[in-house]
Amino acid sequence: MIKPPIFAVILAGGAARRLGGGDKPLRTVAGKSILDWIIGRIEPQVRFLAISANGDPARFASYALPVLPDLVPDLGPMAGIVSAMEWAKKTNPAASHVLTVSGDTPFLPPDLVKRLSIAAALSASKIVAASSSGKIHPTIALWPLAAMPMIIQALSEEKGRRVSDWLTILNHHSVEWDHDPFDPFFNVNTPEDLQEAEKIALSALSPLA
Repeated sequence: MIKPPIFAVILAGGAARRLGGGDKPLRTVAGKSILDWIIGRIEPQVRFLAISANGDPARFASYALPVLPDLVPDLGPMAGIVSAMEWAKKTNPAASHVLTVSGDTPFLPPDLVKRLSIAAALSASKIVAASSSGKIHPTIALWPLAAMPMIIQALSEEKGRRVSDWLTILNHHSVEWDHDPFDPFFNVNTPEDLQEAEKIALSALSPLA
């Protein structure tokens, strides 16, 4: 199967404070790191994949993927999104979008790229984001590379630091996923979330693990 020429970046910069610190994507769920889960879910859907993270990239060496540091420090997820945009544009100047996914969402749907790409082609909106249970997930979205100069300018003026701000600025469209038997965008923030992720992995997803 030929993969679509989509660029995807895993935003793996979460500090995991509520989990006691460290790299949240390297926490284990059902014997695999969250990052392993994410890669297993997203890699079959895209042609180009990278990890957005600061610090020593060697801790991700086993994944054999490009590791992108933030171009501008201390700006949270938006800095990772800008780095993702620059990477996609440098890799292929003709690229139009980059997909970002959160580094704490182990159960991403297998039709994520297909459905977001279709919506992007049919909608006049510039950002196409995933949604579930009526909640939009702005870090799980297709971002237009044409917006990169505008985003960089806003961040330099200390504006638009929240990812959700750009849903309004750039006019977003959301695509809804069913949350039964589980939310495909379930994210791990707390020890309780880790326990719930274990339950999902060992029950609803056991044939796919």
